[in-house]
Order: sequence, then structure tokens, then C-alpha cells
Amino acid sequence: MTKLAIAINLNRCVGCHTCANACKMQNNVPMGMLWNRILTKDCDVIDGALGEYPNLTRVYLPVQCQHCENAACQKVWPTGATYKDASGRVEIDYDKCIGCRMCMAACPFNARVFNWDEPVREPAFNYGDARVPVRVKGVMEKCTLCKERTDDGDIPMCVRVCPARARTFGDLDDPDSDLSKLACSPEAHHLLEEKGTRPQLFYIGL
Repeated sequence: MTKLAIAINLNRCVGCHTCANACKMQNNVPMGMLWNRILTKDCDVIDGALGEYPNLTRVYLPVQCQHCENAACQKVWPTGATYKDASGRVEIDYDKCIGCRMCMAACPFNARVFNWDEPVREPAFNYGDARVPVRVKGVMEKCTLCKERTDDGDIPMCVRVCPARARTFGDLDDPDSDLSKLACSPEAHHLLEEKGTRPQLFYIGL
């Protein structure tokens, strides 16, 4: 079996948003939408901080689809548009999506975005990987672990461009992969583990 995933080292993430912007360009994500977001832990605003000057702390928290093993979004979708593929990724069949947004409500990570209007792109044309399906008004979309790239044996664009090398991509079912070794680290943890969705993406440190 194959179980593709990403580990993110929070001790290395500098909050530069390079991963979010590269993901947007690679996957032709419209204006006003992001598949990959960089939050500031325990803050209500992006690039916020905890404490009072000069004693401030800030921890960046990248969030995207966690490609859960027990995905809540998959359970609630009435048309079966969300599915797990052979590589362990949670994907969307855009032709089956009816825009009910039940998956959006079920996702505990707020990782899905919905095309409320006709997608707007600047410049006014499709960009990024030509193999990525173009989504239309009325469908849901999210991180696909750069399916088109990873199907070809490449790594997701967010991993490729990270200047701090905070991201590691690999196969959790390969015991010799760097990812599997990181998963065994005592610092490895998941977001919202108590929700029972068993995320495949995980975090190191902090």
C-alpha cells in the first residue's frame, strides 16, 4: 500500500507564505481562495503574536487538507464526490460535486473552499499546471497533495519551494522513508487528534 503525506516542522517554519502562494499558482486557485494557509498559533489574525512588547512569541501553523484516514468529509458527501485514492489522498471528483457544502461543514480543519461565484484569476487566464482540472462556480476544492506532480513521482509544490525546508513529503507505509522516521519522533503530533479523523499530515515540534 501507499500512504502519501507531509510532515511540517513548526520549529523551522518562518511564516513566509511561500508554500501558500506556490500552491495557489501550481493549482490555478482563484483570487480570494487558498488551499494552503499559514495561521499564527493561538491568534485570531495572520502574523499575530502572543504576549506584550517586548516579551512576544509567535508560532506559525500551516494548515491544509490533512488527508485523513477516517475523513469526516467523505462520510457526509451524498454523491460520493469525495474519495480516498490508492495513494491515500483524499480527492474530489468535481463532476460529482453538487455544491451542498456538507463536506465543508464536516471538516474540522476548515480546509475546504467553495466557489461561490465565477472564479476570478489575475492575470485573467488559467495558470500553473495545465493538467490540474479547472474548477467552476458551485464546486468545492482543496489541497490534493499536488496529485498531478506526485503521480509522476515528484513532490508537492509546497514542499519543493519551502525556503526553510520545513516540509517533508513521503510514503508513511514505507518504513525506510524520511517521513516514516519522522512519524516515529516523540515530537510528532497531529491537529485535533481527539476528533478521530486520523490525519495523515502531521507536525514536528512545538
